[in-house]
Amino acid sequence: MVLGNHGRGFTAAVFGPLAHLLVRLRVSPNVVTVIGTVATSAAALLLLPPGHLVAGVLVVLVLAFADSVDGLMARELGRESAFGAYLDSTMDRITDAAIFTALGLYLLGQDEQRWQGLGLGLAMACVFAGMLVSYARARAEGLGISAKAGIAERTDRLVFAGIATLAVGLGASPVVLVVALALLVLANLVTVVQRSLVVHRASTEQERT
Repeated sequence: MVLGNHGRGFTAAVFGPLAHLLVRLRVSPNVVTVIGTVATSAAALLLLPPGHLVAGVLVVLVLAFADSVDGLMARELGRESAFGAYLDSTMDRITDAAIFTALGLYLLGQDEQRWQGLGLGLAMACVFAGMLVSYARARAEGLGISAKAGIAERTDRLVFAGIATLAVGLGASPVVLVVALALLVLANLVTVVQRSLVVHRASTEQERT
């Protein structure tokens, strides 16, 4: 899910009726998860690279809120399964990759040649570093350790990138987005270190007991 705890109350009120309707139509929450991923990824890849930054951010934002529908459906059905959580997390990685790839392609198409390669490289670094952050948490949980710590949760990363993208769309220099991507790469790496330290401390305590 893209949204944090504060956003979920809002989405429950707005998209609750839609979730209820889909449940009555016997649509699977997993199908909704996949459709949401495809829609969000397509919107990012179609709107951001050509420079439709404001529209792209707004459409992705709306779809991000709608992304909560599958969770609302699962709770109404009482079927919050392990596979549903796995699928949701996996689809989130696809969405993230699409969004940051789209931003990299936008920067690659700019007239300022000095930002083209650097911007694309930083965007791809955000993709890989973001996946590393998620892997660090998943691997820790596989060891029975909770490692949610870190300065760059998924919601934080997407909101920060969205604000920078919106600023450029409203007239700021593309360098704003380049700097934002660089900061996100750094924040991702710091988060991996933070989670690694959490796992190290927890595993050390387990070995002592």
